[in-house]
Amino acid sequence: MVTYIALSNFTDQGIRTIKDTTKRADAVKEAAKKFGATMTQIYWTLGKYDLVAIIEAPDDASATAFALAIGAAGNVRMQSLRAYSRDEMNGILARMA
Repeated sequence: MVTYIALSNFTDQGIRTIKDTTKRADAVKEAAKKFGATMTQIYWTLGKYDLVAIIEAPDDASATAFALAIGAAGNVRMQSLRAYSRDEMNGILARMA
């Protein structure tokens, strides 16, 4: 599985219905399964981003489809980052001969 970090901000719609945010998070966690993905963690945060989530998906296409589906619901705008574990980064570095 590939790891992604999703940085999200509430849209106007999302903030108007903020009392449902934890219920929506549960629904998003369930929806991830449709794309072969798993939302392993979600945090509500202070600062530049309102939410930070850790997502695992089989590939970039699955992660992108999942992110687009969540964005289409209209409650958050998301920026997804591909994340590399220490072992993955060591493999990348090993290619730099």
